[in-house]
Amino acid sequence: MGKLNKALKNILTGPDNALDIRNIKYLPRWAVLLIDLGLVTVSVMVTILILLDLSPVQYSLLSYFDKTAIVVGTNLFYFYVFKTYAGIIRYSSNIDAIKLLLATFSTFLTLLFINYLSLFFLGEKIFLIGGLLINLWISFSLLFLFRLGVKQVYEYFKYFQKNESLIHAVILGVDENAISIAGALDIEHPKRFKIEGFLTQNSHRSLRILDKPVLQHKGKIHKEVKALGAEAIIFSENTFSSEEKFKLVDECLEHNIAVYNAPLVSSWEENQPIAQKIKTLEIEDLLEREPIKLDPENKIAQLTGKTILVTGAAGSIGSEIVRQVAEYKPKRLIILDQAETPLHNLQLEVEAKFPDQDFKVIVCDVSNIRRLELMFKYQNIDVVYHAAAYKHVPLMESNPHEAIFVNIHGTKNLADLAVKYSVGHFVMVSTDKAVNPSNVMGASKRAAEMYVQSLYHHNTNNGIKSTKFITTRFGNVLGSNGSVVPLFKKQIENGGPVTITHPDIIRYFMTIPEACQLVLEAGAMGKGGEIFVFDMGEPVKIMDLAIKMIKLAGYQPNKNIKVRITGLRPGEKLYEELLNDECKTLPTHHKKIMIGQDVVRDYDLINNKVERIINSAYKFRNDKVVAKLKDLIPEFKSNNSSYERLDNPVQLQQK
Repeated sequence: MGKLNKALKNILTGPDNALDIRNIKYLPRWAVLLIDLGLVTVSVMVTILILLDLSPVQYSLLSYFDKTAIVVGTNLFYFYVFKTYAGIIRYSSNIDAIKLLLATFSTFLTLLFINYLSLFFLGEKIFLIGGLLINLWISFSLLFLFRLGVKQVYEYFKYFQKNESLIHAVILGVDENAISIAGALDIEHPKRFKIEGFLTQNSHRSLRILDKPVLQHKGKIHKEVKALGAEAIIFSENTFSSEEKFKLVDECLEHNIAVYNAPLVSSWEENQPIAQKIKTLEIEDLLEREPIKLDPENKIAQLTGKTILVTGAAGSIGSEIVRQVAEYKPKRLIILDQAETPLHNLQLEVEAKFPDQDFKVIVCDVSNIRRLELMFKYQNIDVVYHAAAYKHVPLMESNPHEAIFVNIHGTKNLADLAVKYSVGHFVMVSTDKAVNPSNVMGASKRAAEMYVQSLYHHNTNNGIKSTKFITTRFGNVLGSNGSVVPLFKKQIENGGPVTITHPDIIRYFMTIPEACQLVLEAGAMGKGGEIFVFDMGEPVKIMDLAIKMIKLAGYQPNKNIKVRITGLRPGEKLYEELLNDECKTLPTHHKKIMIGQDVVRDYDLINNKVERIINSAYKFRNDKVVAKLKDLIPEFKSNNSSYERLDNPVQLQQK
């Protein structure tokens, strides 16, 4: 028997795979229907032979040909009604068997009705009742066995997976989602995973699901995975906290067990192979804290039926703000950015996902005051979400005038126009790099913060009903443009090395949806003049992040993928802060959100210094620009930068 199996394998799955049964495409519906009708015809012929052998006496009202035509025609009608030919034969299930039973039994009842109708009107039956019963049994058996046979033959040859290296995996969870994933992966071709069993936190004794063992997870997960003969684990449920998940993944990576993540079956797209939906666990899934979620209700009044402007809308943060705002059905959504291609892509996305949304796409630089004024004048804007900014630290260190044009001048333009045209709320997206800045980018964002806050307090103190200016400040955003995570991913895909500027550098991290929730929440709850920050837990060591990403990709750090230290970049700090020493913190209705109350500064003084910085920037004298920034922001101390010399009070005075 073993030699026969080997011979069959060589013939049907040989080197050229010319006869590989696994490469046969699905039969079209018309072909399945013709085969079914052929089987029904065979069943009628077999029934006639049986009846002739049992008794020579037959009803002679119609010929055998006419009787066969009636039976086949009736079956054809019910095949169409129950769509028995519509399924893929190799994936036949109990539902397909039920459809066949309904079709053949309905045919039997119809033929029985025709039989007695003939007796009533013509005085003679067409079919023997016993013959109809025999035909029902034979036709159903042939149709069912055909499907079962194809399924079993296909399963047999799937066993010989010569060119397909299977990943032996265990599914974590035994809920409906986990079972559905296991079942789908089991029948898929070409196969990527072989499911060896399930792990669950619940207590089960000798339980098997889909004929696979179920073990209770109660100790070392790597031992339990190995006990099931697996080399990988698939997360399929969300019953674990972030801390528990982090520990499990850490243990798996430590023992060279690959980790995958499966989305909810209900969210799967039909046109994507099942195995491709099982992704390697992303670092975004491993924030060492519970993801922050906010109640959407309090943002309805802020956004529904209002005209909303989003600047920097083509960026990673801005585009997510657009998506989240669109869910609240604003009256009009104005999408503004200077990046033409990503803005066009966002336009196509909004058109597809929100077909009923009234929106306008504007290509514009926020430093272009004339273009902005036309927009404010005619659009009657209610809320501004200002996400437009230059944010790459080394680039802005080399081009400080550009940071001034966009981050400071652009913000000033928008803020002044918001006041002039009575915008209700102005929510500014800032960064933790604005706190005790060590680079031009962070300093430019701090200057923008100072300007909008002083403008708000100036108007409030003078009894002017003004725009509510609100600042949101967060750390590094996972997956955003310029973030370290996409850079590491690309470096790993290219075979390394993964570059880190310093082994001790640490950063706060949050996801793009979290960052945008903060922006929208701030706009809804802000009274004006506040700085909103998230409690983002403990900061992450970038070295640990890189090593974990390398392991998640299935490689060994410094063996398959090298980790190289490149040295701090100009303006880069070892750690970032969310609040400075002068800023007081207040709690909010959400324990994860804090309000920072900054020192109130004189608007006239801030405005005068900002104007001087902008004027210097348009003269393209870098040292002059940075010196004036340091004059506005005394805590701005350059780090690892050519501008460190300007921190000398004597040289700064000379500038």
